[in-house]
Amino acid sequence: MNAVTDTSSVLYGLSGSIAMLTLNRPDVLNSFNREMALRLQNLLKQCAVDDNVRCVVLTAVGKGFSAGQDLNEFVAASKGTPQLAETVEKSFNPIVRLIREIEKPVVCALNGVAAGAGANIALACDFVVAADSATLIQSFSRIGLAVDSGGSFFLPRLAGLAKATELIMLGEKLTAEEALRFGLIYRVVPELSLQEQAMSLAARLAEMPTRALGLSKRLLNASAFHTLSEQLDLERETQEQAGRTEDFKEGVAAFLGKRNPRYKGR
Repeated sequence: MNAVTDTSSVLYGLSGSIAMLTLNRPDVLNSFNREMALRLQNLLKQCAVDDNVRCVVLTAVGKGFSAGQDLNEFVAASKGTPQLAETVEKSFNPIVRLIREIEKPVVCALNGVAAGAGANIALACDFVVAADSATLIQSFSRIGLAVDSGGSFFLPRLAGLAKATELIMLGEKLTAEEALRFGLIYRVVPELSLQEQAMSLAARLAEMPTRALGLSKRLLNASAFHTLSEQLDLERETQEQAGRTEDFKEGVAAFLGKRNPRYKGR
């Protein structure tokens, strides 16, 4: 993926049924300016409605995944009065919502440092495969800001309140191995095999029943807000939808025929 010569701020490629979105501002550690945020939003929307896409891989060119907000652009545009709420609402909140709402698996191939909003965009993905050299840092407090981009939502649920408080308030770096130990990410792999292993996982997911995975993702999203009774009701409703898919019919036929299923994502 890093060999692509396109100069867009976010590169797009389709490998079979895997959409590859690659952050491409390596000279500023892939920090987000407004244009880059909007392009990533548009590409995520495209992936959501494209039936040819059954899994999304999010990664980055260069030595770091993303340093978060591009402070140089931010300061230049603010003219002394930073529009923080506008930046969060128009740049980062839509990205996090789209990652969680797209009913297809999203895999993050995490290379190098992921800081601030960059770290939390990674954590919003369904799977994070991290290079052994990768680090995550909630860098907001270092510049006098509160956490954003979903960090206050994901971190307590993934690592517990005490660890989330430590990470957010102290703003200390977390190695990939530490992130794995605290349940923040899926797997740590050697840096040189990061892209290969992330794509291997994506290929596996892309061959699975996409609608069923999407419905399960919907259930996981809802579970943070529901009582047990409400969640059981939603499981009943989504299972009814899953049962009407072609992939369910194929799964049953394959099981009864004692063969491997051939899912089509429908």
